[in-house]
Amino acid sequence: MPALNPVVLKMSALTVYLCVFVLGVQDPRHERVVTVSANGSIHSPSFPHTYPRNTVLVWRLVAVEENVWIQLTFDERFGLEDPEDDICKYDFVEIEEPSDGTVLGRWCGSGTVPGKQISKGNQIRIRFVSDEYFPSEPGFCIHYSIVMPQVPEAVSPSVLPPSALPLDLLNNAVTAFSTLEELIRYLEPDRWQVDLDDLYRPTWQLLGKAFVFGRKPRVVDLNLLKEEVRLYSCTPRNFSVSIREELKRTDTIFWPGCLLVKRCGGNCACCLHNCNECQCVPSKVTKKYHEVLQLRPKIGVRGLHKSLTDVALEHHEECDCVCRGNTGG
Repeated sequence: MPALNPVVLKMSALTVYLCVFVLGVQDPRHERVVTVSANGSIHSPSFPHTYPRNTVLVWRLVAVEENVWIQLTFDERFGLEDPEDDICKYDFVEIEEPSDGTVLGRWCGSGTVPGKQISKGNQIRIRFVSDEYFPSEPGFCIHYSIVMPQVPEAVSPSVLPPSALPLDLLNNAVTAFSTLEELIRYLEPDRWQVDLDDLYRPTWQLLGKAFVFGRKPRVVDLNLLKEEVRLYSCTPRNFSVSIREELKRTDTIFWPGCLLVKRCGGNCACCLHNCNECQCVPSKVTKKYHEVLQLRPKIGVRGLHKSLTDVALEHHEECDCVCRGNTGG
């Protein structure tokens, strides 16, 4: 019997292994949930010594508090099997954003220690994979800690206090805040509570207009006004679309001919950037199947062939404002 090439053996084993891995990680039993309330760490088995072969480990870190982020810092001692063609195919550690499945990074080898990673919310997933060949040392160790969400960069374009900023920069900073309290804290960090109380303290001007003209309520919820704009500007909404036009099927008739789908709509008037054009575009698209009646002419004879069929139409689940022609650099 001729000797088998070890490279072929490795690739064959890898193919089977990765197939099992891709299917296996969908099973919750393969995922270990780690509750994060203080600093801690996770590491490859036997760290800082050689890790075992043929291993799949998945950790999902969940912070106790909701409005925090999780920061991951790699230990300086880092070493996994080297990549092939600059791709981590065999042994690797991978970090994923659970909210949308985005892979923040995949690392292997020992040339460079991965940089810090910060979650988008209060959860983050770490996945470690090793195949049947060539385990390395020391593996990896990741230290985790809780960090508070930072104020968006646009809010603090310089070290100047808000009152000293140019009006355009201050306008961009003000737009970025979600609640009135956050805004007042930013504008007056030393006396924000006093200013906030003063805003809602009744004065004779407010009471006079409210009672005499009856044109506005006694208490205005500015947070609610901003939230209404956010909810109804650039959001998925129902649109009626023609199936024939969507599928470009001029040879077929569908009934019903139009269906409701979710498509991005609304304006992007309150951009945080100086731009010439701002468009509402989909950031998350899914295909959904709709059962309809399909009518097609019979070949060679008069009449229509009738059948029920599923048509796939795009639905926009999330939308974002994308600015083009940015004049601010």
